[in-house]
Amino acid sequence: MRKFKSFFEKIFSIPRISLPEIKLPEIKLPVPKFPSLPLYTFIKFLKLKGMVLLNIILWTPRKIGWILRQIMYGITATPGAVARSPMKTFRKMKLWRDWILEKADYLETESAKWKRTFQIVKSPYSLLLKMGFSPQYAIGLLAVGTTTVTGAVAVEAMKPPSFAAGDPGVYNAPLDSPIFSSDEFNTLRLDLGTTAIGNVTIKDITVGSAYTGSALPSGQTSVVIVGGITASTPTWLEVGHVTIDRWRCDALTLSNIEVHELIVKGNASDGQSLGPIAGTPRDRAIGGGNRAQDMLTSGGYYDQVKITAPSSGVNGKIDRLVLSNFYTKGGPCVLDRIKAGTLEILLNEIGVGNGFATKEFTILPSVVWGTYVNEDNVETTISSPVVAPGP
Repeated sequence: MRKFKSFFEKIFSIPRISLPEIKLPEIKLPVPKFPSLPLYTFIKFLKLKGMVLLNIILWTPRKIGWILRQIMYGITATPGAVARSPMKTFRKMKLWRDWILEKADYLETESAKWKRTFQIVKSPYSLLLKMGFSPQYAIGLLAVGTTTVTGAVAVEAMKPPSFAAGDPGVYNAPLDSPIFSSDEFNTLRLDLGTTAIGNVTIKDITVGSAYTGSALPSGQTSVVIVGGITASTPTWLEVGHVTIDRWRCDALTLSNIEVHELIVKGNASDGQSLGPIAGTPRDRAIGGGNRAQDMLTSGGYYDQVKITAPSSGVNGKIDRLVLSNFYTKGGPCVLDRIKAGTLEILLNEIGVGNGFATKEFTILPSVVWGTYVNEDNVETTISSPVVAPGP
C-alpha cells in the first residue's frame, strides 16, 4: 500500500520554485488627531443644533396657535367685560357717537359757509346793499371797476325782486317773487294761505322810522304785525314753533293767542304787564307732506313788516317761524290771533323812556297757555331807539 502511495506522489507532485525575498521600505502615513471633547459637551452641541432646527420647523404652527388663542380670548372675554362694566362700554360708545356727530356738524357748518361765500362773491351788488349802501351808490361804486364787474352788476341790478334777496313787496307764500312791488312801496308783506310752509325766517332788519328818511305807511300805526285778521270770518296764524328774539320795539303786545308752551324769558322793558291765563291749548306742529319750500331772508330796510293770513276764513300755516333781531321805531310790535305749539319771547328790549307806569311790554289775558315759563323779565329804564343811518 505504501508503494502505491509513493508511486502516485512521484507522478502527480508539483515542483517547488523558490523566489528571492524582496523587502519594501516601510511608509508611515500621518494619523489625523481630532480634538478630544468631553462627552457632555458633545451631547450639548448636538442638542443645541436640534433645538434650532425644531424651532424653525415649529415657528409657523406656534404663531397660528397664538393668533387663535388671542381670538378665542377676545370672544370669551367680551361678554364678561360687558357684563362687568356696562357703564364703561356705554361711555366708549358715547365718545364715538359724539366724535361722529361733531365731525358731521363741522362739515355741515363749513358747507353752509362756503355756499354763502360763493353767493356773496357771485353777487357783489347784493353784498353792498346789505352793507347799507343805496342801489345807485352800489352801482356807481362797482362801475369804476372792470367791464366784467360792471356787466355783472348791471345783470344783477336787472334781476326781478325776490323774498330771498330781501326786496320789499307783497309776497303770496310760498312764491319767492312778489305779486306787487314798486319803488315807492317799501313794506315787506308775506300773505299766507292754504299752502303750508316748512320754515319762514326773517332776521337782521331795520323797520319803521328806525332809520333816516323812513316813516310808517300812511294810515298805519304798528311797525310789525304777525298773526291772523279780524274779518267777517276771522283767520288765525297756525304755527308749530315761533321764536321772537332780540327785538327792539317801542312797545310789544301779545293778544288772542292759544299756545301749548309759552316761554317768556330774559326780556327788559320800560314797564311790563304779563297777564296770560292758564288753559288747555293742544300742542301742534304743521305737517302736510310735500310742504312748500322754506322762505328765508336776512338784512333789509322796511317801513313795515306784516306776516298775516288775509283771506277770510283761510288760516295761514307755518311749521317753524323765526323772527330775529328786528330794530324798530315809530309804533308797537303786535302779535295777534296765533295758535302755536311753542311760542318763545326771548331777550327783547321794549320801551320809549316814559317810566314804569306805562306798560310797554304787555301780554293780555286773551293769551291762553298750557305751560308757562316766566324767567328773568325785568323792568328797567329804556329810552326810545336811536335813529340809524339809512341805506
